[in-house]
Amino acid sequence: MSASVYIDGQAGTTGLKIVSRLEARDDITLLKIADEDRHNNDKRAEMMARADFTFLCLPDDAAREAVALAGGRTRFIDASTAHRTNPDWAYGFPELGAAFREKIASSDKTAVPGCYASGFVSLLHPLVKAGIVPADYPVFAYATSGYSGAGKKAIAVYESGDRPAEFGSPRQYALSQHHKHLPEMQKFSGLTHTPMFNPIICDYYSGMVVSVPLQTRTLGSKVTLAAVNETYRAHYEGARLVTVNPVMADEEQKSFFLASNTLSGQNKLEIFTFGNDEQILLCARLDNLGKGASGAAVQCLNIMMGIDETTGLL
Repeated sequence: MSASVYIDGQAGTTGLKIVSRLEARDDITLLKIADEDRHNNDKRAEMMARADFTFLCLPDDAAREAVALAGGRTRFIDASTAHRTNPDWAYGFPELGAAFREKIASSDKTAVPGCYASGFVSLLHPLVKAGIVPADYPVFAYATSGYSGAGKKAIAVYESGDRPAEFGSPRQYALSQHHKHLPEMQKFSGLTHTPMFNPIICDYYSGMVVSVPLQTRTLGSKVTLAAVNETYRAHYEGARLVTVNPVMADEEQKSFFLASNTLSGQNKLEIFTFGNDEQILLCARLDNLGKGASGAAVQCLNIMMGIDETTGLL
């Protein structure tokens, strides 16, 4: 199958990454709008009408407006936050289960998960589903991320020669506990309460690790490190873009460092289970621009096209 694709917001960080992933494919006709027409609604509507699929790489309000502007003449893949918890939209994380994959394949509207949410949901969804973590468990998560997810203005500051000294240090943010990914983190992990979340932006370009600590004394005697790892292995069996790493021996864990930028430029997500039977540390490593953004968007496109979901991604 071949398809014509338009990227509304092609000049942004995610849009540019999607362009680079699609322009070399011979099954994709990439429709590009002239720079001077990027804010011309008539021209944008014309491009969407010509496209089999339209990626929305826009601010939330603009993404909502684009859907109305298109008038149902294209299939959408939205990389903004606007539609992620909307039940009319498929949630673009097929590894969560067959129902998610089937909805992506059949839907005209798919919302790409957020980068932090991808890591968090990949960790919590299987455990809540299996009953290992109760739905009302008071979950806390923290994450380290490269600065590329902060937008063009922040990237420019990080990469400037006269940036403030604070930008050379890891910086905590969203301290009010109102991070924009929290609604989808709660919904698609199956939690009944909003988790606490502590994101930390760091002085490297891309890649992230999302971490969730668990105290097993609050979960029941049957929750062990091995049981948690096996739950992940069973859930993600056959997944080609999600890898579950085996439990490391205690001595190996002591000497191991988990870097956040290892998967930079890749489209995979890795799951780690560290610690011991009393204290378990769950970690998901991914590229915030790959499986956390443009890679996930292209994976959804492939599924909606009815082709191998890893086309152009491995």
